[in-house]
Amino acid sequence: MKKIYLLILFLVINFGGLAIGSYLMNDGPTSVWYTSLNQAPWTPPGWVFGAAWTLIMICFSVYLTYLFTYRNSKFVITIYTLAFVLNVSWNYIFFNQHLVNIALVTIVALTLVISYFFISFGDEKLSKMKYLLLPYIIWLCIATSLNGYIVFNN
Repeated sequence: MKKIYLLILFLVINFGGLAIGSYLMNDGPTSVWYTSLNQAPWTPPGWVFGAAWTLIMICFSVYLTYLFTYRNSKFVITIYTLAFVLNVSWNYIFFNQHLVNIALVTIVALTLVISYFFISFGDEKLSKMKYLLLPYIIWLCIATSLNGYIVFNN
C-alpha cells in the first residue's frame, strides 16, 4: 500500500513540475523568439515533446517509488529536489528569459543528476528499476543537443 501512495505522490509532483515549467515558459515553442531561431535539423515536431515527457514522468515516478521505498534519506530527497528544480527552471531560463547559455548549463546539470541516480542507486534492490531512467537520460541527451545547437548556431 505504501508503494501506491508513493507512486501517486511522485506522479502528482512530477506532472505538477511539468505544469509549472509549462506555465513559466510563456508562449515557449510558439513564440516569435523561438520560431525565429536557427534550430537543429533533428528538432522533433511539437507533439513528440508532450509524448516524451509523459512517458518519462511515468517511468521516473515508478523508479522514485522504489528508490524511496528502499533508500529514503535526506540525501536522496536533496538529489531529487535538485533534479526537480533544474527540470522546472530550464523552461523559465530558456523560453522565458532567453538565456540559452545558462539553459545549456542547467540541462547538462540535470542530465548529470539523473545519470547519478542511474549509476549510484542501482544496487541489487534497484538493479532493474534503474532502467526506467533510460528514457529520461536519452531525452535529456537529445534536449541538450537541441539547446547546444541553438547556443552555437544563433
